[in-house]
Amino acid sequence: MSEKLSIGVIGGSGQEGGGLALRWAAKGHDVVIGSRSRDKAEVAAHSINAALAGRGSLRGATNHEAAQQNIVVLAVPYAAQVATAEEVHELLAGKILIDVTVPLLPPKVSRVQLPAEGSAVVALQRKLGESVKVVSAFQNVSAAHLRDLDYVVDCDVLVCGDDAAARETVISLAHDAGMRGWHAGVLANSAAAEALTSVLIAINQRYKVPGAGIRITGVPRD
Repeated sequence: MSEKLSIGVIGGSGQEGGGLALRWAAKGHDVVIGSRSRDKAEVAAHSINAALAGRGSLRGATNHEAAQQNIVVLAVPYAAQVATAEEVHELLAGKILIDVTVPLLPPKVSRVQLPAEGSAVVALQRKLGESVKVVSAFQNVSAAHLRDLDYVVDCDVLVCGDDAAARETVISLAHDAGMRGWHAGVLANSAAAEALTSVLIAINQRYKVPGAGIRITGVPRD
């Protein structure tokens, strides 16, 4: 495990955020899942703690309380990305914000539809300013098996960000969640990871599988 971290997962009551929160809690990190509704977050935390079965624990809280942690994860639908981040903006200064956002526009989620800025995560970084170290990661990881701690997630994680040290922290967290993270360059490269999600959804639909993923080859694996 990397050093014990205080992690707030905004959107932790959802499948992706909740799955990551569970895996980090199981590795001993101090995890708080956030929601606009404290009651909803507490219900989700109860369910996740039951799945942990004593291998760790976490708690549910509001988004503001989740954003007070040292590392903050934004795992909400694209339509709520900017508004949710702006609600807690003042709490993010000097912190790493891991943005899991994918610009999916229903109903055509299997079609790449990047925003005018080229990347949803880049657009958010511009809104939040340089005081927040936004890192893009986990967009290509299916939520289908994250809540099964015994399941080996066969998907690598592309980690993009303008701060190399922040990327390294996120790569360590990918490892703690049971995956291999890779330095994938500056934040602008997040456009590739965001677009790949729609490609993977199309593959899932065509081959009737729940969790197509990506693997990086040609580089030594530890």
